[in-house]
Amino acid sequence: QVQLVESGGGLVQPGGSLRLSCAASGSIFSRNPRGWYRQAPGKQRELVAAITSGGGTIYADSVKGRFFISRDNTKNTMYLQMNSLKPEDTAVYYCNSFPSLMTWGQGTQVTVSS
Repeated sequence: QVQLVESGGGLVQPGGSLRLSCAASGSIFSRNPRGWYRQAPGKQRELVAAITSGGGTIYADSVKGRFFISRDNTKNTMYLQMNSLKPEDTAVYYCNSFPSLMTWGQGTQVTVSS
């Protein structure tokens, strides 16, 4: 069964850092570009960053220069290093293929607050 499992979220003060991890099974995730998405309360889910199998990346304007996406093709895993976190980064973070073709996992909560 195809599964996405996100981890690494938590409560962090503004300016802090977190590293999210995504473990996935299934050929869709291994063959396609991968993305990190987030959904804040009352808002639609949005793409944060995406990465191709060759390492090409795209970022939402709001996170450029602060967030960095990476992937390990041998392990079907993906990471999101988040630096200089802001309160507006507070959201549930999800991983999926890009575009999102898989059933969403439970996500991991990131809360940025003093």
